[in-house]
Amino acid sequence: MEELILAGKVLVNGQPATIGTRVNPDDEVKVGRRQIRFKLSARLPRVIIYHKPEGEIVSRSDPEGRTSVFEKLPVIRSGKWLAIGRLDYNTCGLLIFTTSGELANRMTHPRFEVEREYAVRIMGEVTDEKARALTRGCSSTMVRRVSICSPGRAGPAAITGIASSSAKVATAWCGGCSNISACR
Repeated sequence: MEELILAGKVLVNGQPATIGTRVNPDDEVKVGRRQIRFKLSARLPRVIIYHKPEGEIVSRSDPEGRTSVFEKLPVIRSGKWLAIGRLDYNTCGLLIFTTSGELANRMTHPRFEVEREYAVRIMGEVTDEKARALTRGCSSTMVRRVSICSPGRAGPAAITGIASSSAKVATAWCGGCSNISACR
């Protein structure tokens, strides 16, 4: 397409297009003598909130043959479901699915700084010193150890509260939020 544009064979509203020319649905676009028609869908993107139980994978295919969340979603004729975020195989929680790539991108790309909130169970004893350190913020290396964020993102994740469990196995629940631009 770029070669056609540079050769002056692409017209937008009768004027030669340049690389980066923006086109609206109302514009008349011609490539050579052929007019390009835009198909606009009046249908809004579909969105589903799904409670993922433990034991399902957030992937379209799995070499181990585990059940996929996509097998549980309604079948759609055109397009496909896109997961906004993901959860580990042994984790349960809410997931958002959409048919809109734009919506998925706006929810997941770090530049849009969408804040996410997590509840993390820590096995073992959380001493007062560890609790103070957690509430001051987690480095990305600490966050990766408790599986809040994917590796490779730098920045702090704020822990907003810690609650102890009375179970025989010592556990603590950390509720917090992380800025997606800091770690995702």
